Amino acid sequence: MSTIPAYPAPGPAMSLSGPLLEVEKRILERMADIEAGFRCHWRKTPAPFYASVDLRNAGFKIAPVDTNLFPAGFNNLNPDYEPLCIQAVQQAVALSGVTVDRILIVPENHTRNLFYLESVAVLQEIIERAGFAVRIGSIIPGLETSMRIELKSGRTILLEPLQRNGDEVHVGDFRPDLVLLNNDMSAGIPAILEEIKQTVTPALQLGWSHRLKSVHFGHYQQVASEFAQQLDIDPWLIDPMFRNCGEVDFMAGSGISCLTRNIETLLTAIRKKYEEYQVSQEPFVMVKADAGTYGMGVMTVHRPDDVIELNRKQRTRMATTKEGQKITRVIIQEGVYTRETWGEQNFVAEPVIYMIGQSVVGGFYRVHSQRAINENLNSPGMRFERLAFDDCCIAPDKHQDPDAHPNRFYTYGVIARLALLAAARERASLG
Repeated sequence: MSTIPAYPAPGPAMSLSGPLLEVEKRILERMADIEAGFRCHWRKTPAPFYASVDLRNAGFKIAPVDTNLFPAGFNNLNPDYEPLCIQAVQQAVALSGVTVDRILIVPENHTRNLFYLESVAVLQEIIERAGFAVRIGSIIPGLETSMRIELKSGRTILLEPLQRNGDEVHVGDFRPDLVLLNNDMSAGIPAILEEIKQTVTPALQLGWSHRLKSVHFGHYQQVASEFAQQLDIDPWLIDPMFRNCGEVDFMAGSGISCLTRNIETLLTAIRKKYEEYQVSQEPFVMVKADAGTYGMGVMTVHRPDDVIELNRKQRTRMATTKEGQKITRVIIQEGVYTRETWGEQNFVAEPVIYMIGQSVVGGFYRVHSQRAINENLNSPGMRFERLAFDDCCIAPDKHQDPDAHPNRFYTYGVIARLALLAAARERASLG
């Protein structure tokens, strides 16, 4: 297992000042009220079983830019803080409303991605150490016998073919009480999981074959507005504006006029906020597949003509997402610069916060040496640097500067939980 990196915390390219520093101050001052508010929200709307949130800190605003309800990357968390994860799993299961002793993990199908399988192996270890029997049920087409894979960490992962008998699924004689999905169902809901009587989490309807980022960020917009009212701040400081339009086909060129109109409208709105807060940078937006993950189907846009002037290679890259799923809808999201850097070479970085149930359990920095501060870092060439998010996210120090590392990371944990609350409301809206 790799060691904790030499750089225990990132360095901002500039110290925070102005409105964002004031936001951090108010979060520290209102910590007790904020934590009480979260407890109240979780009683009304229970948190998803787990999630990860990508954040961007521009120095003048901080906002979530993606919320993943089927997180990978557990192997990138600091192993010293595994007890936090174990406790959070126990609490999440206890709050699930069902009696659980046996848990079945259903992972993605890409067995050649050994980094992903390391994540599944770590997730299995965490749940086992929380006191549950755990097996891994694979839905790889044609898998008829168990597949044992040796991993570079020295771990071994056993993928067993998932089977169904009536309205229950099982692997061998192992019949789970809870089916934990770590498969985002980009290609659709697996028939073997439809209408089974066992509890499935996250809900099947939260897979990318049904879920839309624009719906999630609609919920987040409301959450951010409520939080901003509580702190008496401008919600824009913690919320990325967004727009979307109807069907789009990058290869055929259809829907592009709607896309350009919405890009122009959003850029105008961002430019107005930049003028209000005297931000000198150039506004930009991110055009993303409205459904999907793995950083696919994403492009940076500074002017509407950027999407008109795409070459064939660029159009092809925007035509499909994971598992070759065609992109037919996009979300146009306000671009948020990242002012975080990592190491002596000041590589661009962004924090990724992990939660199990309602608890922040860790995080890391996604670092990219070949990307700029206005680009998508979730792309080939990225690497991950672990952080001890334990004390940082849950124990701010009011005696230090609001932008000191423990306090900045506590703010990150608060913003990530706002995105988690949006995901909880998103799930509740399914009925």
